[in-house]
Amino acid sequence: MPTRLWHWTNALAVIVLLMSGLMISNAHPHLYWGLFGANFDQLWFNPPRFPGWTTIPSTYNLALARTWHLFFAWIFAFGLLAHMVIGLANRHIQRDLTFRRADLSPAHLWQDVKDHARLRFPTGAAALSYNVIQKMTYVAVIFLLLPTMIVSGLSLSPGFNAVMHWPLDLVGGRATMRSLHFIAAGLIAAFIAVHVVLVVLAGPYNEIRSMLTGWFRVPPGPVEPAVARERWAPRIIGQYFARVERTAQEDAA
Repeated sequence: MPTRLWHWTNALAVIVLLMSGLMISNAHPHLYWGLFGANFDQLWFNPPRFPGWTTIPSTYNLALARTWHLFFAWIFAFGLLAHMVIGLANRHIQRDLTFRRADLSPAHLWQDVKDHARLRFPTGAAALSYNVIQKMTYVAVIFLLLPTMIVSGLSLSPGFNAVMHWPLDLVGGRATMRSLHFIAAGLIAAFIAVHVVLVVLAGPYNEIRSMLTGWFRVPPGPVEPAVARERWAPRIIGQYFARVERTAQEDAA
């Protein structure tokens, strides 16, 4: 239950943060490395101007965008802290995100990469635990990417700088921290996009229901017809790779 609650609270917070962040980016759509970053400094990236339907608010209003951004940033930050503390207390992190020695063997890693590339989703008991790529992704997002977002965002606040200035000194200045904040936001947006696509391909009804109610129907192997109908895209892609393998074997023979 705590994980599901954090998942949906965090999803709302991140969406609002990304959309309000795009409005803030529109106010000064240039990224620099170094101490300050101003109109006459050498920029390394010039983000596009984002349309109103992707921003909060939809019309140009930097002050209101900052209000939305800062309010949901606290929900985001304290939600992540609560998730980490509860996850350690109920052993969700130790049980589900800890790597076993077998997970990190080259053969196991390569097989997992091939299964993901062919959209071969686990069935039976394997569907009840994270595979090694999922573990790597969630560990990177929860313990690296999201904290980077929080620390870099706080470091852009003058009030936080008065209390703790060393994060800015560590990376080389406010302009660099703003660039890191933008990069982290882009990676989180990419993670969300891939996450949603995989949920749809794995069977959206079963996956979304499990994150709402905790009831997950374990796909047995071979996959039963109801689950197979939900997973039509992985089946088609898998058939394509199977044909490619058979063709390569016939050519070699």
